[in-house]
Amino acid sequence: MKRPPNEFNHIPHAKALGFELVNSEPNRCRLRVPYDAHLVGDPDTGVIHGGVITAALDNASGFAVRLNKTVGEVSSMATLDLRIDYMRPARPEQDLYVLADCFRATSSIAFVRAHAYHDDESDPVATSTAAFMFTRGTSEPEPSEPTSETGQT
Repeated sequence: MKRPPNEFNHIPHAKALGFELVNSEPNRCRLRVPYDAHLVGDPDTGVIHGGVITAALDNASGFAVRLNKTVGEVSSMATLDLRIDYMRPARPEQDLYVLADCFRATSSIAFVRAHAYHDDESDPVATSTAAFMFTRGTSEPEPSEPTSETGQT
């Protein structure tokens, strides 16, 4: 896997949570959530909030869809379904990683498996399966043609 530029910097929520793209290849990506005190859900334990883990799984899964060669250029995408199984609490003061794999894509739906972990992929904090709906094409809006003699669209 190669180390790409941080593709999550253009997503305000992901940027605020500090998501970093570690590496990517066709259909797969690995994201890192650097541990930070503002991500803690329980100050008594120092454990990262479950919502941060959910957002990391969702963002990494969506990016894996964009890396799927079958999907191609995506103009818009929405999470249709995201199921998360929490296996254990995250460990305090440790970075969290998410590995996401887009294992199947149709003409408009993609399916992804992902897991969040600290240092051992075989000991996940959480696992997820997700489905995404997407449309292909560029994100540039098409110029409108006038629809009447007044020139209005």
